[in-house]
Amino acid sequence: MAMAFKMATASMWVTDECKNSFMEMKWKKVHRYIVFKIDERSQMLTVDKVGGAGECYGDLAAALPEDGCRYAVFDFDFITVDNCRKSKIFFIAWAPSGSRIRDKILYATSKDGLRKALDGIHNELQATDPTEMGFDVIKDRVK
Repeated sequence: MAMAFKMATASMWVTDECKNSFMEMKWKKVHRYIVFKIDERSQMLTVDKVGGAGECYGDLAAALPEDGCRYAVFDFDFITVDNCRKSKIFFIAWAPSGSRIRDKILYATSKDGLRKALDGIHNELQATDPTEMGFDVIKDRVK
């Protein structure tokens, strides 16, 4: 069984796979995004999907289910007005209106624990439909 540590806010455990994938994205830039999901049976937060370095924000949006909650982190690269390359990591709490109420509550109560475990997140979005997390919303947050 993978090593894990317990989230303080709910009875969820964040696996080492989650933290290691995040560190690879943050430092090595091998992932563009990571989608996390809660396994209710084992009470563990696990990696659901990983997007390669060549993938884009549209791929992340397509990876999120229409009827299930998820967490995601996205590494957004951009160029400032001073012509400097920068990168910001976005945390997205995805809870579509078609998901179960139980799932929405479970994800809402576990969110802060995951955020604390993933050190280096710059911005946070909560979205219930794709328009609330569109690429234009991401771009507006880095201004």
